[in-house]
Amino acid sequence: MSEPAPPLQQVLATAVEALGGKERSGQVTMAEAVATAMTGKQHLLVQAGTGTGKSLAYLVPSLLHDERVVVATATLALQHQLVERDLPRLVEAVKDVPGVDTSYAVLKGRSNYACLHRVREGVPDEQGALVDLPAGSMGQKILELRAWAEEEAKDGGSGERDSAPRHMDKDWRQVSVSHRDCLGAAKCPFGQECFAELAREKAHRSHLVITNHSLLAIDAIEGVPMIPDYDVVVIDEAHELTARVTQAATDELTATDVERASRRSQRHVDGPEADDLADAAGALRDAMTGARPGRFEKVPEEIADALALVRDAARTCLSAYPKGEGGDSDADAGRTQARGSVQDVFVTAERMAAGSDADVLWLSEGTERIPPRLCVAPLQVWGQMRDKLLTDKTVVMTSATLMLGGDFSALASSVGLKPSERLVDGSSVRKSESVLPWVGIDVGSPFDYGQQAILYVAKHLPPPGRDGLVKAQLDEICELVDAADGRTLGLFSSRRAAEAAAEHVREQLPHLTTLAQGDAQLPELAKQFVSDPHTCLFGTLSLWQGLDVPGETCQLVLIDRIPFPRPDDPLMSARQKAADAAGGNGFMQVAATHAALLLAQGAGRLIRTTDDRGIVAVLDPRLATARYGGFLKASLPPMWTTTDPAVVRKALKRLAKV
Repeated sequence: MSEPAPPLQQVLATAVEALGGKERSGQVTMAEAVATAMTGKQHLLVQAGTGTGKSLAYLVPSLLHDERVVVATATLALQHQLVERDLPRLVEAVKDVPGVDTSYAVLKGRSNYACLHRVREGVPDEQGALVDLPAGSMGQKILELRAWAEEEAKDGGSGERDSAPRHMDKDWRQVSVSHRDCLGAAKCPFGQECFAELAREKAHRSHLVITNHSLLAIDAIEGVPMIPDYDVVVIDEAHELTARVTQAATDELTATDVERASRRSQRHVDGPEADDLADAAGALRDAMTGARPGRFEKVPEEIADALALVRDAARTCLSAYPKGEGGDSDADAGRTQARGSVQDVFVTAERMAAGSDADVLWLSEGTERIPPRLCVAPLQVWGQMRDKLLTDKTVVMTSATLMLGGDFSALASSVGLKPSERLVDGSSVRKSESVLPWVGIDVGSPFDYGQQAILYVAKHLPPPGRDGLVKAQLDEICELVDAADGRTLGLFSSRRAAEAAAEHVREQLPHLTTLAQGDAQLPELAKQFVSDPHTCLFGTLSLWQGLDVPGETCQLVLIDRIPFPRPDDPLMSARQKAADAAGGNGFMQVAATHAALLLAQGAGRLIRTTDDRGIVAVLDPRLATARYGGFLKASLPPMWTTTDPAVVRKALKRLAKV
């Protein structure tokens, strides 16, 4: 009989002390709420500000829970932090505590692991024959990756991409496979050594499984078994969940995809079926060339006919593949890959041709390097999340940004929880198929935003237009950066705006170092930004979330405009229209909610420790003048607010001298 687990607060205190931290009231409150949710099988939304220590606040209750718990993150950075730092230190701290199962495993999609069959047998070409290594640096890089994979297999390593030598996406594709291309452990001659299979086996033996939002969506919502059975899932960075689930459920199709599937089928299909698929590819290309890019409210007849042609040709081609598994392993690999490419084409074309009201179909604009693509995505994902995840499992969602407009309702609705089901003031409702009770709590932040940060809205500037930054905005940026003496993170709505601002600052303030996204890889830019306070870093979306630069490096966060989605964004515009049609306010439910989330994430780059001080400067006067401005400001940390440029410049100069 196993020993009972010790009290939660005792284990949490032991872990915090061992990790050299300090007890935080918000962390204790969150840990108790997570434990209560797990045992009571009630969903929980918990907003925990930066610095709360939320990782420990959900990891400790997860270790104490009597059944398997899955932790899903949105970013590789957080997954890496959990696996490389937080969990090993936590396990070491509580290893002697009786009744605590500290076993854990990391689980990623198959393409994140090297494939030993590809490493040892090579990569089939588009007709299924094995091809030689490419000449030059790519060939050398593949040899390096193959040698690394063999060392990993020999030493019992994970074979994960994150631990591989530096490489490009195209290099990694030569040593990995998707789940569609995989032969399967039973058929593969190297199945016993397979990194992906070993990772799954370890997950089955572990109490805690660390994965990502996308794999969780594939497992729970699409019904493809990827994760061992579990009782509770903790979703960190939960503000990104709907975007990641949408991304996982989005499919794309190009004429090139269909042509490639046709070529790969030539060696494996005896009849004319592969040629018929090639003809369908030509019809699809012609239809796409004649169509206007953007969302199809009504699918053009030429596109609809071409999709039906591709669907039917792919179905016939699949039927023409020989039954049985004869032949050597090389032929098996080539046939599996070829058939998988046709299957992908068929599934996507069938979905697009169905014209479901539950999907949004659009044609992307092509470039010189990237051909036009047909894309299909779900109009909404809250229904699937409610029916296939929230009904079956207990879900804990946490982030520093869950309350938009000062309330949980917007985010709760987007993930499938109804505001009317929220439990307040000790109320109690039993979970059923029709009712999913949930609790929402804000455990606050250890930071005093009113004393540490100023929100400056440049009310005197003109509203932003479609033509990018105007002179008044560029001059404002220079004056603020000059007052801050560098130390600026610029968050812009477009690459063009970021580059224009960087160029202007370089011209006007040549004594400062000004970096723009694209000048180098992001980790290199971040490292340079941190190393010299007299530096500015300007960029777009990838800087709005996840960049952690505490200290004097970042004392000014510039935001050029409220980050509403583009009016021509196919999916957002469709969701906004659907909300209006349902009697809601599409602008507030979709566009303003999207903007509030990003704005809060961007502003969150400023204060990362209790010693940080600084200013968030929003150069969009609509934050102060528009009716929706109150909703957006209520989504931000409670900073002291001003519209006076003189006050802000004096504050920045004082900070620069400290």
